[in-house]
Amino acid sequence: MSILDQRKLIESIHPFELLSPITLDNLMKKIDIAYYPKETLLISKNLPSVAFYIIIKGSVKEMIDGEIYTLFNAGDSFDADALIYEKANGDFIVEEDLICYEIKKEDFIDLMQDKSVQGFFLKDFIERHQHLKNYSSQSELTPFLIARVRDIFLHNACIVDEKESIKSALKKQKELKTNVIIVKYRDDFGIVTDTDLRERVLLGGISTEDEIHKIATHNLITIEKNDFLFNALLLMTQKEIKRVVVKEDEKIVGVLEQLDLLSYFANHSHLIAVQIDKAQKFDDLKALGGDFKNLIVSLRAKGVKVRYITKLLSSLNEKIYKKLFEMCVEESLQKDCALVLMGSEGREEQTIKSDQDNALVIRDGVDVELFREPMMELNRQLLELGFPKCSGDVMVSNEFWRRSVASYKSLIDKWTYDMSDGSVQNLSIFLDSKCVVGDCSLLKELRAHLHNNFYARDDVLAHIAKAILNFDTPLSIFSGFVIEKEHNNRLDLKKGGIFALVHGVRTLSLKHAIDATNTIERIKELNNIGVIDKTFATELIESFDTLSSIRLKAMLEAKNIEESNYINPKKLEKIDRDLLKDSFKIINKFKKFMSFHFHLNMVV
Repeated sequence: MSILDQRKLIESIHPFELLSPITLDNLMKKIDIAYYPKETLLISKNLPSVAFYIIIKGSVKEMIDGEIYTLFNAGDSFDADALIYEKANGDFIVEEDLICYEIKKEDFIDLMQDKSVQGFFLKDFIERHQHLKNYSSQSELTPFLIARVRDIFLHNACIVDEKESIKSALKKQKELKTNVIIVKYRDDFGIVTDTDLRERVLLGGISTEDEIHKIATHNLITIEKNDFLFNALLLMTQKEIKRVVVKEDEKIVGVLEQLDLLSYFANHSHLIAVQIDKAQKFDDLKALGGDFKNLIVSLRAKGVKVRYITKLLSSLNEKIYKKLFEMCVEESLQKDCALVLMGSEGREEQTIKSDQDNALVIRDGVDVELFREPMMELNRQLLELGFPKCSGDVMVSNEFWRRSVASYKSLIDKWTYDMSDGSVQNLSIFLDSKCVVGDCSLLKELRAHLHNNFYARDDVLAHIAKAILNFDTPLSIFSGFVIEKEHNNRLDLKKGGIFALVHGVRTLSLKHAIDATNTIERIKELNNIGVIDKTFATELIESFDTLSSIRLKAMLEAKNIEESNYINPKKLEKIDRDLLKDSFKIINKFKKFMSFHFHLNMVV
């Protein structure tokens, strides 16, 4: 191998490429090439490490408690921890004759004086995982990702006492040149917008001499000054509002307007939301066509985390469902039902349009047949907008998923007690249910009934939890990827990793009556009540983010929906391969946790 090739190999290993040219030149002079035959013990608890190894050819296995924990191959490096902390967790043994570079211990410790090297090798799993992800996308980082509310212009806040007259408050608003009036109560705040003035003063007959609280709207929507701007955009999209009030240490410090936010981002996501709101007919929605995919590509290119992309996309999809519902269902019937999204839509984890999973809950005493034609039309329009048909027919066009509250309760009872494969599957789908329009109290009643059915029912919960073992994690005992030849040497991300995490967290949430449907929110709630500790919760969230991010890239590149879950690990960048391996290890750790928690070895 030439000197140039040697340098390229060293620079390909993060974080050595961050070293200055002079430091790297000095390092190259100190690196040795070594050979070790098979079965050579390099490091163990009783054999201190003498070097940092970079494999040119061959492989090394790390054994912990008699089992292979990791297999290092060409291009991999090890073991910084053994040098830094002067101890090893396992034995590092040559698996295949090894040719490697060695950086002697004293030279490696000298390198640790460089903050970029030190900052990476001193991190724990979570920090190192996050560091690799940030590094992987740092070339795409923009102010879009890192900007905070404090970085943008904020309008003055016009704050008046609840007893002040409307006329006096309007004079103050004019002086401060603000678009809204914030009303201060003893323990709370309200807001008065142009809409309130038009509807309640000009059209409602309230005098301008009356007190301002008479026309104020309670439940002021706020955001912290140090929060991310993207969260402000998400909040405006979800709440269908044009501004948010900004707080710092519980004190109101200004108002963030939608127009200022949009001009800062120069992004059209909120414009899509406005177009949906203004749609008068089906063709108006159809015209949005490719905007959603373009939006995903744009946000991903700017380094926005998948969890935020999915939440924004979910908000926009929900707007479409609401608009179609209003177009298809007579106004007199809208209050007697609840349109429900399930699956990835219900969890707010959908990106590229995947299979529909939706249902309709109808108020007891109302004729279910009244909703047959409207739901058939709703389904037809969804299909035309690009929402694929569910392969399992979990859609409002199927009468099985279009029934009364009482009928759903009977169905839930059946699912709970017969525990057939079909019942477990339907129950899992329904657990992710989220109401998007109509009378949402109908779904709330069903979810309460569901949780009551599972109170202290660990035996039944174990049967549900066992589904996480249906698919093997595609990681071999040698820490290599297990690929499927029938799928062109690729692996299935959904079956191999995402399903186990989503379903396991969903089952734990059912056991502890957690009402959240989003996987990350569920993990946080499980941590809050002490089911899992903070470190494990963070590991799960980081792993879920990694799997979702890699899957999103595959979905954008896939020719059809059937191929969207498959990736070829060899085509990933080395950093992404390392992140994927780490994530699969956490999935296996989670499966062991679930097996112990629910005693899955005893479930038949």
